[in-house]
Amino acid sequence: MKDFFTTKRICRAGIIAALYVALTCSFGAIGYSGFLEIRPAEALCILPLFYAEAIPALFIGCMLGNLISQFGIYDILLGPVATLIAAFATYGMGRLIKNHIAKVAAGGIFPVLVNAFLVPVIIVVLYGDHMGYGSAAIAYWTCFASLVVTQSLWVYALGSPLYYFICKMRKKGVAVFLDGKKIPAEKAESSAENNGI
Repeated sequence: MKDFFTTKRICRAGIIAALYVALTCSFGAIGYSGFLEIRPAEALCILPLFYAEAIPALFIGCMLGNLISQFGIYDILLGPVATLIAAFATYGMGRLIKNHIAKVAAGGIFPVLVNAFLVPVIIVVLYGDHMGYGSAAIAYWTCFASLVVTQSLWVYALGSPLYYFICKMRKKGVAVFLDGKKIPAEKAESSAENNGI
C-alpha cells in the first residue's frame, strides 16, 4: 500500500482533479444543463484505464466542479457518485482488456451510460425539472438520450486522442506518464527505433 501512495501518484491525482474542475467551471451553466451538456472535462474519464489514482481524482474533481451547479446539493453529492461508479468500471476494463481499441470502447462506455442513467434522476426526479416536457418520463428519457450523445462526444472524441497521446508518451518513457516502472531495455530500443531516434 505504501508503494501505491507515491508522490508522483498523489501529484497526478491533484492535477487530474484540478483539470476536471477547471474544464467544468469554465463553461458555466452549460456545463450543468443535463441537456446538450457542454462538459469537455468528461474526456478525463478515460484516465482510469491507465491510473488507479484517477478514480478518487475524478470523484473529487466532479464534486468540486459541481459546487456551482444549479441543481444544488443533489448534483454536488450524487453527480460525483456517478463519476466514481463509472471510474471504477473503466479501471476494471483497463485491467481486463489489452487491445487498445477495445479498451477505449469498453472503458468509455461506463462514463457515458452511468451518467446518462443517473444525471436525469438528479435533474428530473430529485430536482423536479421537467425541462418543459410536462411529463417526468418524457423529460427523463429526453435527458438520457441527450446525455448519451454529449457524453459520447466528450469521452470518445476528446478522450480517445488523450488515450493515444498517453500511450505514446508512455512508450517514449516520459516519466510523468509512467508509474515508476522502468521500461525493459529491448522495449526502449524498439520504441527508439520506431520513433526514428
